Amino acid sequence: MDYLKFSQDENIAVILISRPPANALSSGLIKELDSVMDQIEANDEIRAVLIHGEGKFFSAGADIKEFTAVQNGEDFTKLALHGQQVFERIESFSKPIIAAIHGAALGGGLELAMACHIRLVTETAKLGLPELQLGLIPGFAGTQRLPRYIGTARAAEMMLTSEPISGLEAVEYGLANHAYSVDELIESAYIIARKIAQKSPVSVRAALSLLKFSKTEQFYNGVKKEAQTFGEVFVSDDAKEGIAAFLEKRPPHFKGK
Repeated sequence: MDYLKFSQDENIAVILISRPPANALSSGLIKELDSVMDQIEANDEIRAVLIHGEGKFFSAGADIKEFTAVQNGEDFTKLALHGQQVFERIESFSKPIIAAIHGAALGGGLELAMACHIRLVTETAKLGLPELQLGLIPGFAGTQRLPRYIGTARAAEMMLTSEPISGLEAVEYGLANHAYSVDELIESAYIIARKIAQKSPVSVRAALSLLKFSKTEQFYNGVKKEAQTFGEVFVSDDAKEGIAAFLEKRPPHFKGK
């Protein structure tokens, strides 16, 4: 694998996102993640999964440079649909998946974390959906998962201002389970993973399958609409300006077209 490092520590699978400098979620990385899930699913010895990032970040978002290679809105919608499908697989997975977040989980990085069953953060981590800063919208079900965790008003503020929240705020809002110091994060994640791994895989699998029923048909309709809108927004002049401004490291000048 080019972007992930996979290992097994007794009954715990460890997925390390390794795509410096910011662990950006390219389409290739998402495909590798799907492939790793195949390996984990087929391994009966694995009873819990831990995902974290190598280096300074969990994941600072999608690969914006990759967006410039997409030719039209339909292809952009397909890109969103693929990411949504992989992240839905994670949320529906039969083994618990814990995201250990340090540095930053932004854009697609936060959308990946929100698909995990449990989120652990450092106190100073930054979590956000800054896509509107680029004239885009979240495309990997972020518009649907974020309000489920923190409510519509706070989700609206995070998306519309593009301002991230801290790890401590994420716990306060219900987006993360626990916050730790940087030095405590990974060991604390292992402690929780080991507790889960000691449980009956039969009962863990049953409990996770029942959690899925908290997601309504409206959620899935919203995810489908998000992918369609993701493609429509991509072809706007504002999106082109936002992406160009990001790559050129300057403020965007949006005209509403």
